[in-house]
Amino acid sequence: MDRHHGFVHMSPQAFAALGVQDIAYIKPVARDGRPVIAIHAADGTEVAVVESRDVALAVVRQNGLEPLSAH
Repeated sequence: MDRHHGFVHMSPQAFAALGVQDIAYIKPVARDGRPVIAIHAADGTEVAVVESRDVALAVVRQNGLEPLSAH
């Protein structure tokens, strides 16, 4: 990384990796015709499907991650 005028220059790959281990995305999806909430790792891998947004938020936080909504 190169510092110039107080800013850190980093590659797009390095920028994309920021926080990857700290966040999970939750988004509404349909499974078998039912609305559910999918939980995804920051890299897009689906890791769980739960019945409600509240449950998704609890699962994410119980695993030490910060939930972000994806639409």
